[in-house]
Amino acid sequence: MSLTEIDLSNPDHFIEGVPHHWFKRLRAESPVHWNPEPDGPGFWCITKYHDLKHVSRTPQIFSSARGGTNIPTQPEEALVRLRALMLNMDPPQHVKFRRIVQRGFTPRMIDQLEPHIRELATRIIDRVAAKGECEFVEEVAAELPLQVICELMGVPQEDRHLLFELTNKLIGFDDPEFQTSEEDAGVAAAQVFGYANQLGKRYAGSTEENLTTKLLHTEIDGEKLNELEYCSFFMLLLAAGNETTRTVTTQGMRLLIEHPDALQQLVENPSLVPSAVEEILRHAPAVHYFRRTANQDTEIRGQKIREGEKVTLWYPSANYDEEVFDEPERFDIHRSPNEHLSFGIGEHFCLGASLARSELYIIFDEIIKRIRNPEFAGPVRRLRSNFINGVKEMRIKFTPETTQA
Repeated sequence: MSLTEIDLSNPDHFIEGVPHHWFKRLRAESPVHWNPEPDGPGFWCITKYHDLKHVSRTPQIFSSARGGTNIPTQPEEALVRLRALMLNMDPPQHVKFRRIVQRGFTPRMIDQLEPHIRELATRIIDRVAAKGECEFVEEVAAELPLQVICELMGVPQEDRHLLFELTNKLIGFDDPEFQTSEEDAGVAAAQVFGYANQLGKRYAGSTEENLTTKLLHTEIDGEKLNELEYCSFFMLLLAAGNETTRTVTTQGMRLLIEHPDALQQLVENPSLVPSAVEEILRHAPAVHYFRRTANQDTEIRGQKIREGEKVTLWYPSANYDEEVFDEPERFDIHRSPNEHLSFGIGEHFCLGASLARSELYIIFDEIIKRIRNPEFAGPVRRLRSNFINGVKEMRIKFTPETTQA
């Protein structure tokens, strides 16, 4: 096929998995590649590791705020709302907003949470271990990050699965199973905003410490967050803290079932779990791409990029860059070093990376102890999305756990 037939704008091309054969071709022949859009001006695709790092580390040239971080071109009134999300901010505003909650995600704070995360993970596996089968996405992968982020945000237990359903609609905007019209995402966002306001009233005079009270009480440049800023921040923390770790947990289980030798090594030597998690993250990042917009005429690898043009950063491709990773297509739980870019790099490095790693280490440690001889019990149903590397359904079967008398 010719390079002009490659189309990363179409979510249909991601239903069967990441199109690594396309990315390999682009890295070799067109590492800064122009992808036309059916309903837009087109966008540049950055597929090489060091180019992605360069774009991420120069926000003065490549802006997150100017056009947002998704491919579709947004009208100015929509961009005003999008720029209230920290994801769509540039320095110095981005740094000020990040400081509000970053203390809640330091390695020291995560260490304090670990015993409770372990307790939650044990309970999740307790519910499925004796059955010998489960729908892994909802019964295992989704539950731990949902419970942890909701606890950190002070969300009552009875409200958590409502928020789970709403974030599915927010993230699955290209999948008809989660949205039946273009308005559904807007309705879901409005419902999350409504919930955030209700929770804000509950904690308005509270001395309790959680991420919601931090958002309510912290000031930036002498002013508290306005309603749009508060609700947008709440929505971002909820969605990012819930969906992405769920995705990597599911993809990690898929990879271990597909590589039983690696799984057996983990069973025999659980100390390999952290290394295995890093390789899972490299192979299956939660996010396929983020977008930037050129603030000025610039150049990458001799390719001229004009002011105002869209530039997309493709993390699965950077993580398979042959110049950085030996045999990148091989799933190697011993890989070292493993400096993947699945959490991003630079200004927008994932705020919750330490929390995500902790959750992933713990849930896979529990899985390898108790979910033995897992196999697929049906087709793996992937999310129709070129943005999120999601799985909608993954039924598995395994040896039922028996209790000792």
